[in-house]
Amino acid sequence: MKARAEQGGAVAQSYLGIMYSMGDGVAQNDIEAVKWARLAAEQGFAGAQYLLGVMYANGEGVTQSDLKAYVWCSVAAAQGHAEAAEARDGSRDQLSQSALEQAQALAARCLESGFKACD
Repeated sequence: MKARAEQGGAVAQSYLGIMYSMGDGVAQNDIEAVKWARLAAEQGFAGAQYLLGVMYANGEGVTQSDLKAYVWCSVAAAQGHAEAAEARDGSRDQLSQSALEQAQALAARCLESGFKACD
């Protein structure tokens, strides 16, 4: 798994992120989870984008940010990830109107940039 992830495989990177997040077969490490999830998310893998959004929502391996949680879950939801749509809606409830507008603009920019301008 790690060899494929290191070769740039988005699916392997996403699964490795989940493994580190849960401590499944590896030592639990949120920072490593975010690292691998971000690599896959930036390749457009919706599952990794959702994982990254959840990690931002919970402050796991990153500084907690409802805005970034909204962005990453929104991007995953735009690709049809149903759980991400639910998480996005939960994050939306935590944002002020101006922060929501900022998050929506950032999510649009993220999609337009091919997932490179998401932070």
